[in-house]
Amino acid sequence: MPIPWKSSANVFAQILRQHGVDPDAVGNVDAAWDAFVEFLQIEIEGIEQPENDGDGFIVEWGRWSWNDDQPSLSFGRLLAVNDADDRDGPDWQPEYWKVDLQLIFAEGPAWADVDSLGHQDTGFDHDEIGAPRIAALREVRRFIESYPQLAAMWRAEPMRSGLTFEQVG
Repeated sequence: MPIPWKSSANVFAQILRQHGVDPDAVGNVDAAWDAFVEFLQIEIEGIEQPENDGDGFIVEWGRWSWNDDQPSLSFGRLLAVNDADDRDGPDWQPEYWKVDLQLIFAEGPAWADVDSLGHQDTGFDHDEIGAPRIAALREVRRFIESYPQLAAMWRAEPMRSGLTFEQVG
């Protein structure tokens, strides 16, 4: 049963807790990932159809000013919301909202040069829910494991975390 797009962050938080993960104190990246994979299989209403890239996901890493330039890893779901009143207007565009679980790590020698990887994300993937999305998620996991810095970060315990839901772009 689809959930309303406005409830997506709350649903992700519930799934995290079912996996034994507090969104504000993630201690196990694997458990958070498992919850994210489950969350990505839930249909969301009020968004564009898959052929219009209405629902996508991304994994990002790096150091950003908003987290004190600490090494970070995030799991995000991007929703192209289509429930605007003026949908038939000539300039109508969907609103983009992102549910994002950000994991922030203490400095560590294994990932000290995480910014040197040449890219800081997997790119958005818009595969449909079900087998195509599961295959895409497996590929993302293989990609992350292929970089020692990211694999080491994945196995570490974050020093803090947070779940956000905000309009982007």
